[in-house]
Amino acid sequence: MRLVVRFDAPPTVKGVRVALVAETFTPAVNGVVNSVIRTAEQLSLHGYQPVVIAPSGESFRVRLGHEVPVVTVPAISVPGYAGLQVARPGLDLTPVLDELDPDVVHLASPAILGWAAVRAAVRTGRPAVASFQTDLAGFVRRRGIRFGAPGMVWTGLRRLHGQADVTLAPSTATAYLLGRHGISPVRVIPRGVDLSLFRPMRREPTLRAQLLAGRRLLVGYVGRLSVEKRVNLLRQVSERSDVSLVVVGEGPQRTQLEGQLPRAQFLGRCTGTELAAIMASLDLLIHPGADETFCQVVQEALASGVPVIAPASGGPLDLIAHRDNCWVWSDDDPRTLASMVDSLLDHPDEIRLAAARARPSVRHRTWSAVTEALIAVYDEVLDRPRRHRFAS
Repeated sequence: MRLVVRFDAPPTVKGVRVALVAETFTPAVNGVVNSVIRTAEQLSLHGYQPVVIAPSGESFRVRLGHEVPVVTVPAISVPGYAGLQVARPGLDLTPVLDELDPDVVHLASPAILGWAAVRAAVRTGRPAVASFQTDLAGFVRRRGIRFGAPGMVWTGLRRLHGQADVTLAPSTATAYLLGRHGISPVRVIPRGVDLSLFRPMRREPTLRAQLLAGRRLLVGYVGRLSVEKRVNLLRQVSERSDVSLVVVGEGPQRTQLEGQLPRAQFLGRCTGTELAAIMASLDLLIHPGADETFCQVVQEALASGVPVIAPASGGPLDLIAHRDNCWVWSDDDPRTLASMVDSLLDHPDEIRLAAARARPSVRHRTWSAVTEALIAVYDEVLDRPRRHRFAS
């Protein structure tokens, strides 16, 4: 297979080519896809030459008109997830890397395609950086798969990440988790937030009144509708007479959740300014998922001036402070969650104070700042001697 890829780089190009290997990509909408697009955009603005290797998607333009090429590989569809494709197992990406000739191979949430990419990087002597973005073992556990499955997942992840030069964790909790399971070295590189898109000024009174439907408190969940997100735990919240619950997102559990949360408003998948307007119009965001490695939606809510309720676990702990910009839900009991919402209904001033502190708490978390930290990691691995060893 011969690839024809044109790198459309800015005049200040540093000559560093970065292959971003995306386990999923457009038209899918998820945290991995968003972070890959943002990283590619920022790398271009910083004078680097990114190219995306993915199971789907097309080349796209970023700010200043630079084009980011997308090289697609043979893929298969994922049952139950419309528009989601993953790489076909058993691919050999060595010819692809030889043709693209990247200086760094960056694996975004590596799994099937990540295995192929890290093996090809090792074979061709190129440094590889792996971003741990999805807690696969936690996903398996929440699915109720037993008989050692989570342990087998960690065994596979150790083998994969062990072939990368550095593993990137999006939060301190995730870095601790990786270290506990024998994955090193690890650097903490969080995700950025688009402060121009997610901001309090996006609040729309007409939309808010429509969603409130005469009630006092507008509460939202934003994210994938799947088992590990535990959206079903919002049932008692949705049954409060003064609370209007809106659910934004799609996923295999939507039909089931519509039956479990009959009073909630399901808005489907929303993106861009539509999502930003919904987010800013909320009084409170609740994210019940307990296995988040970062939780971008919590950061976007805070940037929108919306305080959150989140579990006392995982990535959100880097973003939130109890009774400052959030309320931490510590026992996973849905009755406790509903009681927290009841208390806030009785103390609206607490919500207003937390909302005022929300945006300042994430104002420094720009994509530009995150990319500068990422580039420092690239420089670190590029300074090492090129490897000439084979993947096990």
